[in-house]
Amino acid sequence: MLLGFIALYLLVSMGVGVYAATRVKNTADYALAGRSLPLFVIIATTFATWFGSETVLGIPSKFVEGGFRNTVEDPFGAGLCLILVGMFFARKLYKMDLLTIGDFYRRRYGRGVEIFSSIVILISYLGWVAAQITALGLVLNLLSAGGISVVAGMALGTAIVLVYTLFGGMWSVALTDTFQMVIIIVGLSLIAIFAADQAGGAGRVIEYAQTREMFRFFPDGG
Repeated sequence: MLLGFIALYLLVSMGVGVYAATRVKNTADYALAGRSLPLFVIIATTFATWFGSETVLGIPSKFVEGGFRNTVEDPFGAGLCLILVGMFFARKLYKMDLLTIGDFYRRRYGRGVEIFSSIVILISYLGWVAAQITALGLVLNLLSAGGISVVAGMALGTAIVLVYTLFGGMWSVALTDTFQMVIIIVGLSLIAIFAADQAGGAGRVIEYAQTREMFRFFPDGG
């Protein structure tokens, strides 16, 4: 049953992405969704992009190990970076009518810097993307009780994402991210309620975290 819901979720994601491809008319539509995404969709795609396997699995484990002080870089540091970019850089970059951040480096420093920065950005994301693909393969493997191998799950998930991304570009990514954000919020809310109930209620969970000083954010002085 659960595996069926996962399959339905993946099919709907692909369907939404392929539908969004009908809105692509030119390069700006493909790369930037025509620069006309509603604010809610922008928030949704940022949220869904940032909310990956490291957010669901990695950060909670770090919080359990050391509380808020173990999660300074993400989500707090990463979130602050988004806010600062939005406050001081986003408007200026938007007015420059760029397609990619590499375009900015080309205009400012030349073609060589553009190529170098693009390669660095590409390499920096390899680990992050690999983690998402691996996590999807592991989830499908567990939910199918080994019926779907990790490698097959990774290949299936990658193929679905590639299909709607190649067809619709940013429009597909943005609309599927909006759909996925709703699923993430609803799903994790239900899991949180169920887990808290199994532990004796949310109050007991919070009390346990407080006794272990897990809500302390700033380091001790001295």
